[in-house]
Amino acid sequence: MTNWYVRRSRERFWDGSDHDALDTLYTVLETLSRLAAPLAPLVTEEVWRGITGGESVHLTDWPDHEAFPSVRELVSAMDAIREVASAGLALRKAHGLRVRLPLSTLTVVTTGVEALADFVDIIASELNVKRVDMVAFDDRQAERLGIGRKLSPNARTLGPRVGPQVQEIIREAKAGNWREVDGVVTVGGLELVPGEYELELSAPSDDIAVAFLSSGGFVLLETAVTPELAREGLARDTIRWIQQARKNAGFEVSDRIDLVIAADELALPALEEHRDVIAAETLALQCDIVPLESGGSGLAVGDDSQITVKVSRRGN
Repeated sequence: MTNWYVRRSRERFWDGSDHDALDTLYTVLETLSRLAAPLAPLVTEEVWRGITGGESVHLTDWPDHEAFPSVRELVSAMDAIREVASAGLALRKAHGLRVRLPLSTLTVVTTGVEALADFVDIIASELNVKRVDMVAFDDRQAERLGIGRKLSPNARTLGPRVGPQVQEIIREAKAGNWREVDGVVTVGGLELVPGEYELELSAPSDDIAVAFLSSGGFVLLETAVTPELAREGLARDTIRWIQQARKNAGFEVSDRIDLVIAADELALPALEEHRDVIAAETLALQCDIVPLESGGSGLAVGDDSQITVKVSRRGN
């Protein structure tokens, strides 16, 4: 059982009609409870009895691994997808781009593209990008995409060994006067050892961020934010605050609501544009969007906007 699976499947659970998703979750929880029962007897007893209605997990048989299917290719593909998602999220964080802000394109350059093609939608959803391009990796692909490498000597670790020469090494590295042969990095005739430098990918433009994949290849994330993407991101921030308001009010997941959003003049056009999406994702049967009172304060959305939200359960 992984947090990844539960989080990715939440909408399937909420609907209640996706029997495959519910059966899978039940099977994993029931089996895991039996497996972990000797180590956590009280917790597993509570979980197992809660989902099965049985007498006791400690009276059941030990799980037999041969009773469960094993698809190695699927496991390997999902590991690769999770690595891509992790690399993309790290690039977002490094560039200060919140996950709710949609971006244009992610390019994945890796081996085994065919095995990952069926999971492009998962990558797009996880990283909130409009398009995912899959490109087969080879030795020349980085050059074709305009990706270079940058050497950054670590003065703190290199200094004690080379003394004043460290500044000359830094200058040579910045000028591109270095090479790597069979994993050995040499700058100005001096061989560096691991820990004395960092090798980084350099993107072809300021609007592209790039990261290595440990399994081979790399990802490129377009970081430019258009006005359209910014407006959608603001709407996504608003949805998050509405969902939090629903939770704070103690509403059930399936409760329909009436919704009033007060927004400043910067946020109003974006919310009007995405009114239908906001209503659909928050189960709002009525969604009113009104101006925020002058001088009023509220919840932060987008880069520099504020809103307030009021939710009421339909029928109350």
